[in-house]
Amino acid sequence: MNDTVSCLGNAIWFLCGGVVMGLVWWLYGVLCFLSIVGIPWGRACFVMGGFAFFPFGKMPVARDVLTGRQDLGTGPLGTLGNIIWLVLAGVWIALGHLVSALMCAVTIIGIPFAWQHVKLAALALCPIGKTIVPATLADAAERAAAERNFRQGGF
Repeated sequence: MNDTVSCLGNAIWFLCGGVVMGLVWWLYGVLCFLSIVGIPWGRACFVMGGFAFFPFGKMPVARDVLTGRQDLGTGPLGTLGNIIWLVLAGVWIALGHLVSALMCAVTIIGIPFAWQHVKLAALALCPIGKTIVPATLADAAERAAAERNFRQGGF
């Protein structure tokens, strides 16, 4: 049942505006790839653009939460990358998602779509170090990370 609702939500989302914001993400990705040094940001743009096309049933999750170990994008360089991203592109993509959220929230039927835009706006501010996985996997990874932190005395 959940898969059917996600599929229906994704179809309506895509046809009623998701395609626009997905293409915006991909446009920024192409611009990043053209600069050569922006390739890591471009890769993140394409991943997030795919999520912007079809967000229902998927969730963003930090890669270190998912794998249990840090990598280049989840450490200090990832933080620096997110700061650079925020200044150059993140704010603009986030504003696009927030404007889209306001337009969707005008109707009761559009409120779930507005909520997806708000989540995408938050993701647009710091996408480096994150990946997109099925929602059930994201929940399981977050529970496992919380358990790891508890065992290590992090709580």
